[in-house]
Amino acid sequence: MNTKLSELIACANQVIVGKELQINLALACLLSKGHLLIEDIPGVGKTTLAHLLAAVTGMQFSRIQFTSDLLPADVLGISLFEKENNQFHFHQGPVFSQLVLADELNRAPAKTQSALLEAMEEHQVSIDGETHLLPEPFFVIATQNPKEQMGTFSLPESQLDRFLMRIQMGYPNRETERELLTGRDRREMINEITALITVEQLRNWQEQVEQVHVSNSLLDYIQDIIGFSRQSGHFSNGLSPRAGLALMHAAKASAYIQGRDMVLPEDVKQILPAVVSHRLQRQEDTQALNEASVMKLFSEVAVP
Repeated sequence: MNTKLSELIACANQVIVGKELQINLALACLLSKGHLLIEDIPGVGKTTLAHLLAAVTGMQFSRIQFTSDLLPADVLGISLFEKENNQFHFHQGPVFSQLVLADELNRAPAKTQSALLEAMEEHQVSIDGETHLLPEPFFVIATQNPKEQMGTFSLPESQLDRFLMRIQMGYPNRETERELLTGRDRREMINEITALITVEQLRNWQEQVEQVHVSNSLLDYIQDIIGFSRQSGHFSNGLSPRAGLALMHAAKASAYIQGRDMVLPEDVKQILPAVVSHRLQRQEDTQALNEASVMKLFSEVAVP
């Protein structure tokens, strides 16, 4: 494994204890140049994970608290007329950061949600006919409360598909919770962290991930997974071509994190639930898929 990457992961695991898988998946999403959706109840560490990734990578960070009265201009920015020079000047919104935390995204109405998601897709913002490029790298971590909670506006399927991965933090086990109860405040620990890499190093890692080799047998496996989702009859709709690309890119990043220059079936299995669970819905069940149900359903696909 890349020594600096190993050091970064070790540092992250000291702050957010007992969540090694979630940290690895979040890093894989970042290295894949995707965006991450974290769906869980309040208070389990969603926001802490975003702050932590910004601290260890040195990325410019901004947080947007989504509420029912938030407007697109509050996210993207606005053009204001300045009397001094007799012209309009664009004032950038908080989306103009390298790591953007969209906290409680589903508490905002559809128009504001769409403004952020369009920026995520295009990596640019268009205001009054003028295009403004977003910084690179550009990584959005959106948190979402369970849709059965009050005051939420569910993201439609087309917008969920903009996220490379969806993960859940989950409750800590008893031993981990005791460490949280008796240990230091996590925010204080994050405030003391100095960036372990530069943004330029991060972009270099992203480029190296693109060079990770995917054999023909692994491509067959990914296509078999996609074909199974479309033909098995388990799901309302199958995985799209964009979902297939997400599987491949995320598997490459998983292999890179493990210190390999080629993808193994284990990499695909590790990232599979996070990549497909928010893109699929079972025919007979309106509930979202979880990790266990995804692995059970796709166990029918032969592994090379």
